[in-house]
Order: sequence, then structure tokens, then C-alpha cells
Amino acid sequence: MMASMSALVVNGFREARRNRVTVVLIAFAALLVLSASTVADSAIVTLDRVLVDVALGSASLLLVALAVYLSCGALNQEIQRRTIFIMMSKPISRPAFLLARVGSILLTLLVLQSLMVALFAVEVVVFRSSFNPAQFVAFAMLFVELCVLVSAGVLMSTHAGPIVSAVVVAGIYFAGHQARDLYLRSSKSASAAVRALGRAVYYVLPNLDRLDYKPHASYGLPISTSDVLVNAAYGIGWTVLLLVAATIVFSRRDFK
Repeated sequence: MMASMSALVVNGFREARRNRVTVVLIAFAALLVLSASTVADSAIVTLDRVLVDVALGSASLLLVALAVYLSCGALNQEIQRRTIFIMMSKPISRPAFLLARVGSILLTLLVLQSLMVALFAVEVVVFRSSFNPAQFVAFAMLFVELCVLVSAGVLMSTHAGPIVSAVVVAGIYFAGHQARDLYLRSSKSASAAVRALGRAVYYVLPNLDRLDYKPHASYGLPISTSDVLVNAAYGIGWTVLLLVAATIVFSRRDFK
């Protein structure tokens, strides 16, 4: 079983690699180089902070978009090309097949993010900037956030089309980053319905703001190890919960 899943993960990674992933990397590299060269002459005092902001912001934007695209279209491509029937005839269970697809997506994102981190490190060295632990924590927690979004996208793709799935996951991303603000603002409302809606968004959807350490990396703020571990466990917990739901729905789906 493990050998079959590993083969599926590798094949899925190769397929995703041919899906214009290289273009995304080139765009990221060009954005970093151009922005850094522009800032170097005009804002030397804030160069360190701008380098971190551009690197993390670009990585977050591109990787989140890629995570939504790959996760929301993975199963639908298999169904449209009828390859799902071939895979279901193999000695591999539906949950194992689904988890292998998730593994291939996460492997693709991990490789791409690692290259982005390497580019960022090279740029820091070239511009004689400085590293701080918060920068690497921010990149690591970004991957945890990607895990949550990929699991949500795969869950949606088990019973909905790619467009609907992408819209829902994008909504989860934006609502997840605004959950705390929505909760605080709704709690001050005179309407009971608005307060209830704010609480529902805060508790029902994943609070992705807990996984956002970009401000810490930009300003060099101290980070508590216990807070990082708790927030990482929070993101992993949501990932496991969504994947369990996805395997249940996928196991019961009729492809006829």
C-alpha cells in the first residue's frame, strides 16, 4: 500500500511540475530582483523590512493561488479524463488514493516554497541584509496554512466542480484572515443576528490569522516557541479534520 501511495505521490508531483509551475517560480524571482533593485536606491533605511515584506508577500500570494488551483482541480481532472476508473480498479483504497493526491500537491508546494526561500536567502546575502528566526518561522507557518487550504480544496473537489471549489476556498482564505476582526466588530453590534454571524465565522472557519507571522518577520518581533507550536497544532488539526471529511465523502461518491 505504501509503495502504491508513494508512486502516486511522485506521479502527481511530476504532473504538477509540468503544469507551468516553473513559470510561477520565474515570476517570483523576477519580482524579488526588480523590487529589491528599485528599493535599494530609494529606501536604504527600510531595505531589510521591504525585502522581507516582498518575499513573504509574493510567496504567500503565489503559493496560495497555486494551492487553490491544484487542490480544487485535482479530482475533477481525474474524473473528466476517466483515469479515476483505472485507478479505482487498482489494489488501492479510495482514502489512500485521495491522500496520495494531497501528498503530491503538498510536495509540489514544498519544493516550490523551498526554492523561494533559497532565492530570498541569496537576495539577503547580496544586499547584505540580515536574517532573523521570525523570517523562517513565517515561511514554515505559511506551509501549514497551505496544508489547511489544500485539504479544504480537496474536500470541496470531492463533491463540487473546480470553479465552485475555488470560490469557496478563496472565501475561506479571506474570511479566515479576517475572522478575528469580524468577531470583534460584530460583538459590538446591536443586532443579535450580526453577533451570531460573527461568532459563527470565528468558530466554524479556520482562523488563518493565527498562522500569519509576516508582521513578526518584517519588524523582527520576538516569537514565543509555545505560541508557534500551539498555532501549528491548530493548523494541523484543521488539516486532519478536513482530510477526514474529504475521505468520507470521496469513499461514498458514485462515479457512474
